[in-house]
Amino acid sequence: MLYQTVGLQKADHVMVVNLKDVVNDPMGGARLSGELAEICGEIVWDEEVRVIVLTGSFNAGRNGKVSGTGEEEMKFSSIAEPISKVDRPVIAAIQGDALEQGLEMALACDLRIAAETSRFGLSQIQAGLIPWDGGTQRLTRLVGKGKALEMILTGKTIHAEEAQRIGLVNQVVSSQDLMGVTMKMAREMASKGTIALRYAKEAVYQGMDLTLEQGLRLEADLYLLIHTTKDRTEGIRAFREKRVPKFEGK
Repeated sequence: MLYQTVGLQKADHVMVVNLKDVVNDPMGGARLSGELAEICGEIVWDEEVRVIVLTGSFNAGRNGKVSGTGEEEMKFSSIAEPISKVDRPVIAAIQGDALEQGLEMALACDLRIAAETSRFGLSQIQAGLIPWDGGTQRLTRLVGKGKALEMILTGKTIHAEEAQRIGLVNQVVSSQDLMGVTMKMAREMASKGTIALRYAKEAVYQGMDLTLEQGLRLEADLYLLIHTTKDRTEGIRAFREKRVPKFEGK
């Protein structure tokens, strides 16, 4: 299917979602929200996709966020929620700036790799608004309450080096190396056990909302479930035969 706001490319069990620049399109945010929801819904059923790379314009969605004038007519077009619901690892490769709702979209990814020239900010407060697409919640969980409040209440923009220092991004690389580094990481992850990748992600995210005891129980349950899969058998066989395992996600 041909999408208006994204381009798709699948290779080596990695789905690359290239975000187009829709910042000047009044309905860009709504279109992007709908298309991301459709794409992410399809990926969940695509066993060939093990890792997702999100790249392109992270300025997407800075407008067209709300339609309607009355309170009962206001419609919010989330671009972060579809990504947050994907059970596969999602890596954001950020080449330019990730601002406002674009940063909220990046925060919904599991890992973020940024070019050294990238900037990050939630500047909604300068327009008398607040972040609404997960920014106040995900940023706080990622960098801590103090830094999250500083960024949100001042609306200031930070550079890639500072973003890495506070834990907002995982790596900072040159613009030329960004996609190479990101795709290398994605392919390495995709070579691992598909079910193990999904269960590890589930254990981390669900465990954040549980007590330690409950989280440990969840981890143990998921670990035991892996032992019932064909991938686990293949992993053991490959280890004994001293070869690279061929996981099938079963």
